[in-house]
Amino acid sequence: MYFWTSEEQKRLLRYFLPRARREGVAEELRGWNWNQPPLSPIYECSLAVYEVANGYCDSARDLYWRRVERVKAAPNKAMVQGRLFHALVAGMMVETKRRIYKYGVDAYPEILREINELGLNELLDEKTKQAGKTLDEETRAQVLDKMKLLLAFERGRIVARMQEVLVKQPYIGVDSLAALTVPVVVEHKLDGSFLGLSAHLSTDAYQMGESMIVDLKFGEPRPFHRLATTGYALAMEAMYEFPVNVGCVVYVSFAGDRVRVQRDIHLINDELRQWFIEARDTKARLVAEELDPGMAKECQKDCPYAGRCKGGEA
Repeated sequence: MYFWTSEEQKRLLRYFLPRARREGVAEELRGWNWNQPPLSPIYECSLAVYEVANGYCDSARDLYWRRVERVKAAPNKAMVQGRLFHALVAGMMVETKRRIYKYGVDAYPEILREINELGLNELLDEKTKQAGKTLDEETRAQVLDKMKLLLAFERGRIVARMQEVLVKQPYIGVDSLAALTVPVVVEHKLDGSFLGLSAHLSTDAYQMGESMIVDLKFGEPRPFHRLATTGYALAMEAMYEFPVNVGCVVYVSFAGDRVRVQRDIHLINDELRQWFIEARDTKARLVAEELDPGMAKECQKDCPYAGRCKGGEA
């Protein structure tokens, strides 16, 4: 999921990065200015990036139930499925790096052999496995088939990537091989407290070479998905004080026995930054002042709180 095609790499280097340098970002919207308006938090409550970026409930009443009324709701099928897929992809990246460090460059045939033998049990932790057991038998079988496709897809890309690096760099060291084979940090931790966000944020991936925030999605594309990359970019700028101008939402879908990948590379521009800040302030006010926003105009039928909103239980 985190390996760009040559066409995407060309667009990034010849279009997005030059455009980001040309257009720039208003200084007051850079994360390192977290202590000044409009970035400085108005309310003391802290929100997760997904809470700010979530637009599935257009009134944000799901946030009200969770943070104000403290109602716990079981995740729906899509949430459980997404959690399994995310864990699988992240696990594949981590286990690849682990084997590179374990065996070293000269034992690369052993590394490739073990990568090809990696199974789902080795890539998923017990908590994620337990979440998968909450699915009904039919759904679980469908998800398992998709996970096998995803595993084969990722395995093939990683093996090809490592062989390409070894061919180009015959004198490479172990640390460089790990970085070039898997050029992302998965589940990268960020402290968003400077911006009124959670102190324990976690990005899906951070692309080191291009300084890019990457978010992985297993559903239909939505405009508000770009808010997640924006939130993480602001948090990273606040922590490290270097600019993060580009984000990418990777959409993964399945068609028969094929994995399809669509990448939405985008500039994290003034418009997205303002949108994120406004959403943060609106939702922080909802939580801080315990405001019930009422039902959404278009209530999602698979929302975990749909029953609660309609007078039943979550």
